[in-house]
Amino acid sequence: MKNKLKFFLIDFDGNIFIEEVEKLKNIYFSFPQYTNIKIYPTINKPIYLKKYPISFKSYQKAFDEVIEEIKRGNTYLLNLTFPTEIETNLNLKEIFFISKAPFKLFFKDKFVCFSPERFVKIQNNKIYTYPMKGTIDANIPNAKEKILNNAKEMAEHTMVVDLLRNDLGIIGTNIKVNKFRFIDKIKAGKKELFQVSSEIEGTLPKNWAKNWIEMLLKLLPAGSVTGTPKKKTVEIIKKVEGYKRGYYTGIFGITDEKTFLDSAVIIRYIETNNDKNPSDSSSKFFQNYIYKSGGGITIESNLPYEYEEMINKVYIPV
Repeated sequence: MKNKLKFFLIDFDGNIFIEEVEKLKNIYFSFPQYTNIKIYPTINKPIYLKKYPISFKSYQKAFDEVIEEIKRGNTYLLNLTFPTEIETNLNLKEIFFISKAPFKLFFKDKFVCFSPERFVKIQNNKIYTYPMKGTIDANIPNAKEKILNNAKEMAEHTMVVDLLRNDLGIIGTNIKVNKFRFIDKIKAGKKELFQVSSEIEGTLPKNWAKNWIEMLLKLLPAGSVTGTPKKKTVEIIKKVEGYKRGYYTGIFGITDEKTFLDSAVIIRYIETNNDKNPSDSSSKFFQNYIYKSGGGITIESNLPYEYEEMINKVYIPV
């Protein structure tokens, strides 16, 4: 398996990068069961992170456009995201090594990702997906009960589960929800968050490995970071966000092209800031990057809450 293991990366627009793991250069990844990192360096220094998010007014303009599209029936759920400029004392490789997450990727000094969200996992001819939708500060009293009983969060999560059930139905059969709205705890910088997820299972044709790339492309872009109905919602996203997501909200993964494939959604994502030089930073000790984040918008969404959630998702999990 190791000799033929392949790494793949597909961005938001469907551009594909594939390479044998043994031939990867300046690319590091970590999955729960496999990593190509041989030695983890020790990084002992305090972490500095300053955020420069878009203005509330700018966010409100896009938010209001999304709500209007929902009222017209063009979308029911839309994942609205924006870039936040950040300043930190860490470089991208240090961020990769210091961060804690189930799925991590450092890609050629271009970006780093520390994702909590699996996209799909295939074992033999069974496929599983784990949509994540709904977060709350774990320190809030009765946080679990509040997030699980919140009508807006329930509706949003249900729509994503339905979307991904339909997506798996494009490529598989016997689609079923094994677990609905279970809670994981994740680190978000100094905070801890409760994250709501579900598990969906399907059965694939036994020869799925012969055309696994085409199969994945039929599922993309990922439903949890776009919305429903997917095609129209993606059109609205590109119009209201006003920037290119690039690798952000794409996927990356590994496969032996026989019986196994695992992949993650590229969220919790930091990339180089091509609009700034290192000298633009307020100190020679700090570096400028772009952190992309966002959240799902429905007709019941609260504007200040969604703006705050976008900013709260800008963190380094240590």
